[in-house]
Amino acid sequence: MSPSAKRLNPWEFVVVQDIATIRAMAPCKEYGAGMFETATAAIVVAVDSAKTDTWQADGAIAAEHLLLAAAEQGLGACWCHVYGREDAENLVRQLTGIPASLNVLCVISLGYKDEERKEYDLDKLLYDKVHNEKF
Repeated sequence: MSPSAKRLNPWEFVVVQDIATIRAMAPCKEYGAGMFETATAAIVVAVDSAKTDTWQADGAIAAEHLLLAAAEQGLGACWCHVYGREDAENLVRQLTGIPASLNVLCVISLGYKDEERKEYDLDKLLYDKVHNEKF
């Protein structure tokens, strides 16, 4: 139920649980797709750009909601950016049957964490990037 411009909901999701298909996604990018070697599931986020000019933002918001929901369930999750990387988009499209009328924005890998990352050090937040009233 993530928000979208004019509530057009231009996204489609392909939930992939077949391990062979998930492993086949690993070479979609030279860097940033290695998590598919161990992921137990993946969700492809595809978006219809004909529905709205805000399709990228709408899709990204939906993907972020998926990431937050996974974290809430104690799962590890990672965004793999696909859109604009023709080889990656074509591979994911071929593996999942997504039609050419949709843009493959990203693939979210899901699995169980093999390590816990330390929390952010709040003293290192970039407060200088926050501006009040004017830049």
